[in-house]
Amino acid sequence: MNRTPNRPLIFCVGTQVVAQKDVMAANDRIAHPAGAVGVIVRSPIDRTHSYRVKFNDGVEASIHHHQLVRLAEFKEQRGEAGHTPLMSEGLYERLIFQCVIGSRAYGLNDAGSDTDRRGIYLPPADLQWSLYGVPEQLENDETQEVYWELQKFIVLALKANPNVLECLFSPIVERVTPLGEELLGMRDAFLSKLVFQTYSGYVASQFKKMQTDLRNQGRVKWKHVMHLIRLLLSGQQILRDGVVCVDVGEHRERLLVIKHGQMPFAEADRWRQELQREFEAAFQNTALPDRPDYEQANTFLIAARRRACEDKLP
Repeated sequence: MNRTPNRPLIFCVGTQVVAQKDVMAANDRIAHPAGAVGVIVRSPIDRTHSYRVKFNDGVEASIHHHQLVRLAEFKEQRGEAGHTPLMSEGLYERLIFQCVIGSRAYGLNDAGSDTDRRGIYLPPADLQWSLYGVPEQLENDETQEVYWELQKFIVLALKANPNVLECLFSPIVERVTPLGEELLGMRDAFLSKLVFQTYSGYVASQFKKMQTDLRNQGRVKWKHVMHLIRLLLSGQQILRDGVVCVDVGEHRERLLVIKHGQMPFAEADRWRQELQREFEAAFQNTALPDRPDYEQANTFLIAARRRACEDKLP
């Protein structure tokens, strides 16, 4: 995918920032003076648009990039006599892996489906070691893109995070460097029995919540129901076959029936319970280890950090 060289960094959702201007309330009074700390709840597509920032009393305001500073950077500026600018340029050019997940990777897409891109970036060593550090992820809601810093990605993969594991096994890879190829070559190291706790625990809690929504509001989000069923299908296959099969294959039509709200919730819940029993049986018989290979993951990360010193992206 084409990108502008040295694309300026956009702060991701969840970043703590300091307002560099007074935040005004509706009656023209100052709700928060310059220097107030807030959290980004919505990021723009570029620096010409504003962020949505929420303060500790619940007040939200639209603030442009030049009127904000990261809290960590602000503290450094206040602690040093001189000012060293944040080294934030070029991180989008440090991608070692980029793939497509979501409906297009699942085989559930239609004409109106978005293209959800995910990936991993390796920050340059100097920035990684600097006082300012690097963001754990680069996120752009407008373009449906999320890129994790390498260590963050590895930690999530070791925890059997479904979104991250699907990246490693996505059938649609758009970009991969030699270092990214090495990571893909060891993706089995991240698979373990933790998949059962992570997947089934999440699905059970979400179905319980949806049952409450159905009683109180008389409706559920059918797309969410579909993806919960898909997670159970994926999880049991991981335990049985030791591979994350991202494409739903033969289950496509039945899953789309759920997505379009054409299956009664009770029937979807029965399918969920049936899959849960199969999932539990797969857990009892799986050949996967109890835990992922932390040592292999750690060795890879240390080697990648050393290679980050190279002039060329590895």
